[in-house]
Amino acid sequence: MADILAALRSLMSSHSPPLDALVVPSEDYHQSEYVSARDKRREFVSGFTGSAGLALITKSEARLWTDGRYFLQAEKELSDQWKLMRYGEDPPVETWMADNLPQDATVGVDPWCISVDTAHRWECAFSKKQQKLVPTSTNLVDEVWKNRPPLEVNPVIVQPLKFAGQSVADKLKDLREKLRQEKAHGIIITALDEVAWLYNVRGSDVSYCPVVHAFAIVTSDSAFFYVDKRKISSEVNSHMEENRAEIREYDTVGSDVTMLSSNQLNSSNASTDGNEANKVDGENLNFIWADPGSCCFALYLKLNADQVLLQRSPLALAKALKNPVELEGLKNAHIRDGAAVVQYLVWLDKQMQELYGASGYFLEGGKGGSKKLVGTMKLTEVTASDKLESFRASKEHFKGLSFPTISSVGPNAAIIHYSPEAETCSEMDPDSIYLFDSGAQYQDGTTDITRTVHFGKPSAHEKACYTAVLKGHITLGNARFPNGTNGHALDILARVPLWKDGLDYRHGTGHGIGSFLNVHEGPHQISFRPSARNVPLQTSMTVTDEPGYYEDGNFGIRLENVLIIKEAETKFNFGDKGYLCFEHITWAPYQRKLMDLSLLTPEEIQWVNSYHSKCEEILAPYLDEVEMAWLKKATEPITA
Repeated sequence: MADILAALRSLMSSHSPPLDALVVPSEDYHQSEYVSARDKRREFVSGFTGSAGLALITKSEARLWTDGRYFLQAEKELSDQWKLMRYGEDPPVETWMADNLPQDATVGVDPWCISVDTAHRWECAFSKKQQKLVPTSTNLVDEVWKNRPPLEVNPVIVQPLKFAGQSVADKLKDLREKLRQEKAHGIIITALDEVAWLYNVRGSDVSYCPVVHAFAIVTSDSAFFYVDKRKISSEVNSHMEENRAEIREYDTVGSDVTMLSSNQLNSSNASTDGNEANKVDGENLNFIWADPGSCCFALYLKLNADQVLLQRSPLALAKALKNPVELEGLKNAHIRDGAAVVQYLVWLDKQMQELYGASGYFLEGGKGGSKKLVGTMKLTEVTASDKLESFRASKEHFKGLSFPTISSVGPNAAIIHYSPEAETCSEMDPDSIYLFDSGAQYQDGTTDITRTVHFGKPSAHEKACYTAVLKGHITLGNARFPNGTNGHALDILARVPLWKDGLDYRHGTGHGIGSFLNVHEGPHQISFRPSARNVPLQTSMTVTDEPGYYEDGNFGIRLENVLIIKEAETKFNFGDKGYLCFEHITWAPYQRKLMDLSLLTPEEIQWVNSYHSKCEEILAPYLDEVEMAWLKKATEPITA
């Protein structure tokens, strides 16, 4: 690590102009949350493996910023040469740079790896000391990364209409209508899931995310798909031709954006005369639309600032509002996924009893006994999660996991985004809480579920904490709220039962989820973060409900279901707004043994019983006799 920092500092000093600081973001050229192996530059320089963070290297210091999900993990992974900066507790990176770097300092960054929003925010912070943001012509990290993983050539696949639910032609028509409304003659689309959704294609360029490294430009009369052409099959070629979209090489997007800015970008597939395409009812369409949150600064710099419409991509909301086919697919995917989770719990319960003498999922025995079977393989966080993946893999339309499985025992469960490694992970422990947060990609939908269980005797404190999390989970899931309500307003519902005891958690409460796309999907969210105020929740959106509690060094608890937002039937309709509610589509039991029934209201117990009854009914066709007998026991009505 010292060699890497020394090499980067050498490049910083020889750069023209010399750099006082170098920023290494987590993101790739598309501002993705999850990136391919060759784009993990921040991980390479810092050693920190979490998905969110930013590294700053100065002449004498190295600092890493990350959020509350990763504080414990970063503390473990960072070497002594790095100082951890905590979002929400320490100054933001731009404030720290403005305050601590000298007057007229130069800060280098690869302009492909930061968004327009981020660049503008930094430039604003730098202005008080005449500091300067310097876009580097090459990525300095790539120059010192000698064994950087090679570029993979993975095929693009077509997502059939029977799963997508809406044709590319209709999506392009809707998009062009939005362009006309905003007097824009073109839009640059950089977010990978938006490109995949628009053109009904999928890929495997990023682990866990079925996307392809590609850009798109759509104008009033043309559509372009920028991708490594080696990934294109004859089927995809025909698919694009049918939809009048022209395939161009990935690395030509920069020159084409320059052409777009001077109104010279033309396609052989243009549907109208180029001059006429930039007019509607005789009125000029002057703007080029770019999403400031996802468009990279490098492409923005190729445009004239006064011609850019910096506004959230219209595809973000269009993608979030699931069509009926996508909603049906998501429901079906979650049923199969729930069956896999139940099969896993049945298997795990048996293993914990046979290998460790645990009292099991249902009984509260004393301390776990010694292993009963001599010479058997030990069960670890990794071998357990591998088994969960095998249950999912047996299900129809399975395409892979939707994120690295969080399989965590005891203290590891307190690390919010813990990802076990075979060499260092913990052995399963009948006397500790076990938290697993996992999901899968199925061709008809993406899943994400968390359950927390104990196979021995949970303490009164663990039960109280679990029950507080469950109460928040139920309260949020049962919410009714008027149209126009955002996720910021609802976040408190999941926290109040925890706040009552002075407890809380450092992550958001809910995120959107894709339709065989990214497991984390905006633009809406349920969170304490101010950005959750930006988008009201709307019918046919998906969102997770996942409160938690994490006690450093002891245990972690999280419960998570995916919900669909739908219209609510209410006795009244104040202000004629219309009201909304949630429909649960995740099916797996909550562990009765971890509940302190004295803390649950009769209404909450009734809700659990009702949910459990549906679990049993919905999953029955997918389970064998042994599994069904276990589920019947797990969902027996609670009588307080």
